[in-house]
Amino acid sequence: MRRAKEAQSIHEIINLITEKFQTSFDFIEKKLHIDEKTAMLLYIKTVVNGADLQEFIIKPFFELPTEHHYKSYLTSLPQQQEIKGKEQILDEMTRGSIVVVVQGSLLLLDIKKVNTDSVQQVNLEPTIQGPELALSEDIATNINLIRQRYHKPSLVVEIQEIGGKSNQSLSIIYDSQSVNDAVLEKIKNKITSIKHTPLIQTTAEMQRLLNEKKRSLLPISMLTERTDRIIYNIAGGKVVLLLDGNPVSLIAPAIFFDFMSATEDNYRPFWVTIFNKALRYLGLIICLTLPALYVAITSYNPEVFRFELALSVSGSRIGVPYPSFIEVLFMLIVMELLIEASIRLPKMIAGTATTVGGLILGTAATEAALTSTIMIIIVSAMAISTFVIPINEMSFAIRIIKYGVLFFATIGGLLGLALFLLGFIMYLSNMDSFGEPYFKLYVQRKTAEVKGD
Repeated sequence: MRRAKEAQSIHEIINLITEKFQTSFDFIEKKLHIDEKTAMLLYIKTVVNGADLQEFIIKPFFELPTEHHYKSYLTSLPQQQEIKGKEQILDEMTRGSIVVVVQGSLLLLDIKKVNTDSVQQVNLEPTIQGPELALSEDIATNINLIRQRYHKPSLVVEIQEIGGKSNQSLSIIYDSQSVNDAVLEKIKNKITSIKHTPLIQTTAEMQRLLNEKKRSLLPISMLTERTDRIIYNIAGGKVVLLLDGNPVSLIAPAIFFDFMSATEDNYRPFWVTIFNKALRYLGLIICLTLPALYVAITSYNPEVFRFELALSVSGSRIGVPYPSFIEVLFMLIVMELLIEASIRLPKMIAGTATTVGGLILGTAATEAALTSTIMIIIVSAMAISTFVIPINEMSFAIRIIKYGVLFFATIGGLLGLALFLLGFIMYLSNMDSFGEPYFKLYVQRKTAEVKGD
């Protein structure tokens, strides 16, 4: 009776698989037969490794004497997967698993073809010192890269599926001895809340969905492609999220000062690191306040300048037909267009086109009295300072926030500028990243309990 039920169940699963995939050209239903031995294979050939299929599945069938030996061989393979239900079988087949029906049993084996496991070069976070290889688009390869650099048994790797239609594999990686349990629980709850989003293709998209304040400009998690940054953050008690098919990881929680630190800071002498960090914070201040400071001083508070400098600034604006804030806004928008063009253009011509375009526009604008020469210097300094910030998400946020600073400086001068900066600091102090204060100097790690003998 039990065998009859099992046979009926297997027959139903085979019918379900055939019904779901029969219209796909790459669905294969192959029957193996020799003497008294019989087996059936069901798989999708475009996601299955053909060499492994021949070597580990088909060839042993003809070499082993009986079906019992063949079944025992298959169950001993490390590629065998536990069957949890009909839907799981269908999902695993789309990932590259093969269904083998032999001796009244149904086995599921993972022999997927992986074309995305090559480790890529670092592109987003280049450094002079440190590793030059980043992650790959295969999640198993990425986990391997992390485990090769972090040899602790307390390293935990959890796998979930995310995306209602895509069913992408998501890996949650952390050190159980140093992670903050409350933060980890909050991250897992957020992942559960977005689990049934139809499509999540990149970690950047997942970062946006995990953000508790959907309209907040400032990121509360960090994207990185560097394995050394991942290891430092795991050791620091943070959680790393890896999405299959994406060569960028997501680190949470992330506080404001994390975005101002480069991985290379760990490889340089103390005073060199301090000097570089000081340059970054100076660049942040320049990018955020310099255009607004120019408008506030020239339009409201010229007494701040020395007399000679005030005359020089006023002389450079002779012939400019509109107020300083229009001049600044015009130049900022032109600079944003140049930056966007440099991203979208092919790499072969992007640098030349934007450099030549910037030079021509700057020269033509000053000669046509559309802007002052000092404004060209200010916008150039602001653009250079923007790219000093190591992490792109914070750089993009600051690029937008500077328009808010400019607005307040336009309506209130230096007082409006000071009020905006004060409010911005208060806003940062009130933010949190998965329970961790956003404006704190470091993330507190959980201290491991040490038991005596």
